[in-house]
Amino acid sequence: MEKHIEVIGIDHGWSKMKTATQIFTTGVKEITTEPAFYDDVVELDGKYYKVGGKRLEVRDTKVENDNFYLLTLAAIAKELNRRGMRNADVLLSVGLPLTRFGAEKQDFIDYLSQKKEVGFLFEKERYTARIARVSVFPQCYAAVAEQLKALPERVVVVDIGSWTIDIMPIQNGKPNEAECITSQQGLIRCMRTINEECNRQIGQELEENVIQQVMSTGEAALPDKYMNIIRDCLRDFAQKVYNTLKEHGYNLDVIPIVFVGGGAAVMRLFGSHDGGNIRYIEDIKANAKGYEQLGKIFLAKHRKQIG
Repeated sequence: MEKHIEVIGIDHGWSKMKTATQIFTTGVKEITTEPAFYDDVVELDGKYYKVGGKRLEVRDTKVENDNFYLLTLAAIAKELNRRGMRNADVLLSVGLPLTRFGAEKQDFIDYLSQKKEVGFLFEKERYTARIARVSVFPQCYAAVAEQLKALPERVVVVDIGSWTIDIMPIQNGKPNEAECITSQQGLIRCMRTINEECNRQIGQELEENVIQQVMSTGEAALPDKYMNIIRDCLRDFAQKVYNTLKEHGYNLDVIPIVFVGGGAAVMRLFGSHDGGNIRYIEDIKANAKGYEQLGKIFLAKHRKQIG
């Protein structure tokens, strides 16, 4: 009898960690003594780590320390708990930008599978995960994988994340790797710009979660002087995204465009283009859901090799 394997899709963002059902801030802080409260606490090898809270500072890669490994364990625990499980063989289904796929894929696989079997506690509950495989898929593509049949033959997917913006043309359901673009001008840089303007004009800064609320809804309980700065900066951000598309030869009036990721709402709320050729997928878990779906397809095709 074949062992059952749980497929867990995880989107490792610099601002938010996402699974198909869970979202939490990309934050990790070691607690040097036994904590008084165990909410969102990972215990591994006798050490305690609080996940969530203040997000991590962006680094060159996600594999240069243990932070994203600990966040991955928390994501696994949250998903297994939702499924009523504490012990599982797991296929981790994750993603990278297509432009960095070849260079970073193996390092990410090695990093996430550094322990073939890992036992840890999350919120005082013991979990055991046996990593059957780590599968890596292109982010951006994953966000639209389930909708490809409903999309035009040629479409440009623009994934606006916390740190990067990925532009991926898709023809007949397949990404055109030669024309994919990744820029490090995502929402974190936009939030920095907003706070620089707040500092310059008012002498005060805003917490990121307040700015994120305006990004996702267009509103927040803030004085007009702050809202005006945020809205002006978000309009400028949207225009820069349009300009990048124009610079690479895309006619915004004609080419089918799908905006995905955390910035999809920004483009809908603050962008100046909204023709019938433009769509928005505002579910920030879209990539994680896509990874999970692609992981299930991979598992079905390669079940014998995985075990």
